[in-house]
Amino acid sequence: MLTTHSLAASLATLDDRLSHRYIELDPLGYFIIYVDREAGLIGAKHYSNVINDQGLACDPETGEPLPCHGKLERQPIATYTARTAKELCIKIFEETTPVPMTRLDHAAYLGREFVRAELALLSGQDYIQD
Repeated sequence: MLTTHSLAASLATLDDRLSHRYIELDPLGYFIIYVDREAGLIGAKHYSNVINDQGLACDPETGEPLPCHGKLERQPIATYTARTAKELCIKIFEETTPVPMTRLDHAAYLGREFVRAELALLSGQDYIQD
């Protein structure tokens, strides 16, 4: 029988492995998710991109691959904020036309991340996007 500690460790290992799998990038762009503690909100900034022949997300203006780490000075094409993950999902997936993504796995990923951001907001813990 698994203890709570060993189950948590096993699930953390699985989550880490799944976070390092290959994913197809969405040609309609990517989202940077954040927590605004002062306002009591979670948010998502949507940025455009193009996908090059190697499958890399690139800046639509320069054609240069977008870095995964470090600061990048770009303007979002839309910013969404809400009090809960559910409210944020409704704003993006139900109230925005057209929906700003083409891939269902991208939508599922965002839903998971919005829940993590909401939990971080409620618990006071730091939120780092996966």
